[in-house]
Amino acid sequence: MPTEQTGYDPSLGRKFIFVTGGVMSGLGKGITAASTGRLLANAGFDVTAVKIDPYLNVDAGTMNPYQHGEVYVLKDGGEVDLDLGNYERFLGVDMTSDHNVTTGKTYQHVIEKERAGDYLGKTVQVIPHVTDDIKRRIREAAEGSDVCLVEIGGTVGDIEGMPYLEALRQFAHEEDDEDILFTHVTLVPYSKNGEQKTKPTQHSVKELRSIGLQPDILVGRCDDELDPETKEKIALFCDVPTEAVFSNPDVEDVYHVPLTVEEEGLDEYVMDRLGLAEEALAPAERENTWRELVTRERTGEVDIALVGKYDLEDAYMSVHEALKHAGLEHGVDVNVVWVDADEADSAHRERLESADGVVVPGGFGSRGTEGKVEAVRYAREHDVPFLGLCLGFQMAVVEHARNVLGWDDADSAEFEPETPYPVIDLLPDQHDEEDMGGTMRLGAHETDIEPGTLAERVYGDTACTERHRHRYEVNPNYIDELETEGLVFSGSAGPRMEILERDDHPYFVGTQFHPEFRSRPDRASPPFVGLLDAVLDGTDPRGSDGGEDESTDDRDAVADEEVTA
Repeated sequence: MPTEQTGYDPSLGRKFIFVTGGVMSGLGKGITAASTGRLLANAGFDVTAVKIDPYLNVDAGTMNPYQHGEVYVLKDGGEVDLDLGNYERFLGVDMTSDHNVTTGKTYQHVIEKERAGDYLGKTVQVIPHVTDDIKRRIREAAEGSDVCLVEIGGTVGDIEGMPYLEALRQFAHEEDDEDILFTHVTLVPYSKNGEQKTKPTQHSVKELRSIGLQPDILVGRCDDELDPETKEKIALFCDVPTEAVFSNPDVEDVYHVPLTVEEEGLDEYVMDRLGLAEEALAPAERENTWRELVTRERTGEVDIALVGKYDLEDAYMSVHEALKHAGLEHGVDVNVVWVDADEADSAHRERLESADGVVVPGGFGSRGTEGKVEAVRYAREHDVPFLGLCLGFQMAVVEHARNVLGWDDADSAEFEPETPYPVIDLLPDQHDEEDMGGTMRLGAHETDIEPGTLAERVYGDTACTERHRHRYEVNPNYIDELETEGLVFSGSAGPRMEILERDDHPYFVGTQFHPEFRSRPDRASPPFVGLLDAVLDGTDPRGSDGGEDESTDDRDAVADEEVTA
């Protein structure tokens, strides 16, 4: 029953796996957790996940991608940490804002309740008010699932993470032993003489135990598998069974991590400790699609130029993954060639010209936009397969206005407010917005697609539902003039232009939305699949050469699933 003071109900949820990290950040807690979840899902369980971020931001929407990686957008419009993207891709589920807990979100809620007098004159404190709110959020996100994975961001010992670790200690006190499991991920480095060193793990576990948490499972991140002697030493000094120490070595592709930890027996140990072994599907009956997909033989490779301003893969994580998914569908490796939009006229021009296709991703701010316009121009003039996403879509409109229609000073009002041709302008409902966070056009919206267009062929339907994150759009005052000399707006949502293409180009597509956010290893995003179709076939995806690509039926089936999901 909910407690009178905080409204916290400890009865929600079933099984919980808490994943903490030690020694250093960026070890791969999220991938470890997501891989565990993938294996549990293969065994027949409904799995969900929660990512806890101890920063004071309410959400990730205002954070710099260069510092924190991409801002991932959920179907309900939540702007969240990129780890939520990994959970959606690995688990094959759509998550909501409730699956991302931040310190800002938690404290904001507690303070609002205090201001409203909901605490009946009590002194509001970290314990129980903040910790109860943390536990409430976890349990509500877990409701209806068999297993909930909870990743605590940062490193054990960080001051901002202490309320969360205290909440977990209370959680363990409230639960039966077989309903809760603590997994701790640590670094196992090599010494100069090649010895695997356990001391960092020992100190990390000591820190964890000092606040009342004893790990049930230890996962060692190392270049290679942990030696048997290393596992035994960790077990001895960290007070866990040797069979509870697992390796998570470096792999060529993160999608191979579930296979690696499965070979280590992590899934079987987890199910046994949580009392789920008897409920799990027999090994021969478990879902094997993931293994078949990620180990599929590749028959070639293609180079795709990614033209952006952040020389950091995490800043464009979902774009990289969507290209990889399209490659999986086609049985090819996709090499992403980084092209710095600030340097596109110098050394990076050669990279652009060497690529088989061009992707211009989203972004904010004026830096690099001229380089993106030039990349669009290059792809248009040389018939190079092109995909523009959000800002890339807008820059394709600007490039057309400048270089095809002759409006030399055309621009987005975001970058040049005084332009005589503001072909991209602020959304009408944005003029009165003062706050930056959470105020854009966000989340899943439906787009109507014009019959007979390339967009219809790519999606296999006359509608699609994709996720958005933008504050500017094509200026409706210029649409009629823009739709000349080859440019076609083939997708719209009422007065808003959502998809563009060129009828004088083999594959030139721009989307105001972000199709990369819905791409999955087993359900590649249609615009990315279409891009690789054009790259690999060298033919018009419309089928104007009289034939159809062998993968067309599969792609249309994927598109149908996207629309009906």
